[in-house]
Amino acid sequence: MGEYFRDNGMHALIIYDDLSKRSDQTGAGSSTALPVIETQAGDVSVYIPTNVISITDGQICLETELFYRGIRPAINVGLSVSRVGSAAQLKAMKQVCGSSKLELAQYREVAAFAQFGSDLDAATQALLNRGARLTEVPKQPQYEPLPIEKQIVVIYAAVNGFCDRMPLDRISQYEKAILSTINPELQKSFLEKGGLTNERNMEPDASLKESTLPYL
Repeated sequence: MGEYFRDNGMHALIIYDDLSKRSDQTGAGSSTALPVIETQAGDVSVYIPTNVISITDGQICLETELFYRGIRPAINVGLSVSRVGSAAQLKAMKQVCGSSKLELAQYREVAAFAQFGSDLDAATQALLNRGARLTEVPKQPQYEPLPIEKQIVVIYAAVNGFCDRMPLDRISQYEKAILSTINPELQKSFLEKGGLTNERNMEPDASLKESTLPYL
């Protein structure tokens, strides 16, 4: 009804009265809105994007530049936000992701300036190396989603430095190799609510180190 008035040049105000009671009475269903906005030159600070951001539970920002650089899905990690995402994540995924979003944001900021200078200190070079590999790891072919337990293994390897000295063009081969060597039962255990324990942290390390050597 609201859309009818809107589409005919009028204004509509929708009031949802006591949703907590009505939801239970009508089967506890839900409605999810996914508004899509094409920004001008990637500017999310203008009127419509900021208003939509203020009323949603988060946003995924895609960038054309990232797409053409082969980063697909082309998500700008720094601008993308989820206010409820962490609550829906498995504990193991939270543990392995940790500071990866911050590292990626720092990497993109530093990489923009690093191209203008050749003398980089060791800490900056390490940040660039790790960031380049954290950018490479999430890439995936179209229509080939990766099960969550396998995502955890791959991200664990990247954030713990197993890929730091590896050529970028060998990352995808390495991912396939480690997924075939890590015990499937161990991978399934990552789906448990308990997350990673000291024992589970240590167990894949030997396999990851062994799998790394042929790709260095």
